[in-house]
Amino acid sequence: MFSPDQENHPSKAPVKYGELIVLGYNGSLPNGDRGRRKSRFALFKRPKANGVKPSTVHIACTPQAAKHSPYISISEIAFCLDWRRDFGDMAISNKDQHSISYTLSRAQTVVVEYTHDSNTDMFQIGRSTESPIDFVVTDTVPGSQSNSDTQSVQSTISRFACRIICERNPPFTARIYAAGFDSSKNIFLGEKAAKWKTSDGQMDGLTTNGVLVMHPRNGFTEDSKPGIWREISVCGNVFSLRETRSAQQRGKMVEIETNQLQDGSLIDLCGATLLWRTAEGLSHTPTVKHLEALRQEINAARPQCPVGFNTLAFPSMKRKDVVDEKQPWVYLNCGHVHGYHNWGNKEERDGKDRECPMCRSVGPYVPLWLGCEAGFYVDAGPPTHAFSPCGHVCSEKTTAYWSQIPLPHGTHTFHAACPFCAHQLAGEQGYIRLIFQGPLD
Repeated sequence: MFSPDQENHPSKAPVKYGELIVLGYNGSLPNGDRGRRKSRFALFKRPKANGVKPSTVHIACTPQAAKHSPYISISEIAFCLDWRRDFGDMAISNKDQHSISYTLSRAQTVVVEYTHDSNTDMFQIGRSTESPIDFVVTDTVPGSQSNSDTQSVQSTISRFACRIICERNPPFTARIYAAGFDSSKNIFLGEKAAKWKTSDGQMDGLTTNGVLVMHPRNGFTEDSKPGIWREISVCGNVFSLRETRSAQQRGKMVEIETNQLQDGSLIDLCGATLLWRTAEGLSHTPTVKHLEALRQEINAARPQCPVGFNTLAFPSMKRKDVVDEKQPWVYLNCGHVHGYHNWGNKEERDGKDRECPMCRSVGPYVPLWLGCEAGFYVDAGPPTHAFSPCGHVCSEKTTAYWSQIPLPHGTHTFHAACPFCAHQLAGEQGYIRLIFQGPLD
C-alpha cells in the first residue's frame, strides 16, 4: 500500500485509485498479511509519477543471420547494421530505460523503448518478490488454512504477471496490461511466446499463461451480470480466449472492447483471481463495521438449535476459522440451521451425508461462517444465504451473483466458486437459503 507524501498538502486526503482483492481469502491471508504479500492491495496516487509509455522501436540482430532472415527487408538490414555499430546492446541492457524485447528468432529481436509518462502511475503485480513488484500474489489453494498448504503446488502465476497504469488526473482511469517490467526494467517475450506485428507496424504479444479479464455488466451492483472473459495483450489490446491458456495461436482481436478496468472487473493470472474495486465503488460497499453489526443483529435474535434447543451464535470475525461450540451448522440440501450434534453412528463421524432431523433430507452438514471480506458484497443486505458446500454466509444477491461467475480453473476449464474460500460451488444453485429457528420463550 502506498502512502503519498503529504508534506506539501497536509490537509489533502490521499487519492485512492482503487483496490485489488484476491479471491479465496476471507479478509486476510491464512498466516496474516505481511508487507507486499496480502489479500487486499490499495493503489494510491504516488508522490511522483512513475508511468511509462512506448517511444522508440529498434531492430536488434546479428548481421550474418540478418542477411538470411525472412523477417527483414534490405533497408532494415542496413538500419540493423548501423544500429548495432552505434548502440550495440544498449537498449536491452540500459538500466535506466524501460523496454520490451520481442524475440522473433535467434537472428532478430525487436526492442521497444519506453519513456517516462508524467501523467500516469504504474503498479505491478506478480509472483516475484523483487522490488519492481508492488503486489506479490501466490497461487490460491481452495480452503487453505495456512501458507504451507500452497508450497507444494507448482505455480502457474508469472513472476512479473501484469501491470496497471492509472491516470493521475480525474477520472483516474485504470488500464491493465499483460506482463510487468523486471529489475532491469525489461519485459522479454521469448521465441515461444505468441507475438506479432500489428497493422500499424507496432509489436504486440501474449504472456505464457495469459492475463484474462472479465468486466461485469451493470457494474458491481445488485443488478450485476457476468461479462465475457477476454485476454489482454502486452500492449493492452483485447482478444478472445485462446484454445488453452498457453496455446501459440492468439484469439481474435475484440476492437469494440478496451483494457480499461471498471468496478467489479476480474483479473485472472492463472493461479489467482483478483477483483478490482474502484474508490467510488468501495464507497457504496458495506464496511466491516456494517458486517459486524449484522453479525450482532443475528446473534441478538438468539437463534436456537431445533434439536438441542441451545442458543446459536456466529463467532467474532477475528475467530472466523475456528469452530465455536455455539457455531451454527446447516444441512445444505434443505437449509435448516442447527447446532452441532453427533448421533454417534460411524457414517456421521466420517463426515458423510447426514439426514436433517427437521425434514429428513439427506446431504452435507457443515458449519456456517460469515463472509468477512466486504469488497465481495454486491449489496448491504442481511446474511441470509450460504454458499454450498463451504458454508460461507452473506446476502442473497451476493450469493446469486458469484454463483453465476465462471472463474478460470487450470488451463482450459471454468467453474463457479465461493469468493471467500475459492471452493468450487456444488448443488443446483451453488447456494442455499438459511432457515433459522427463533427462541421458544
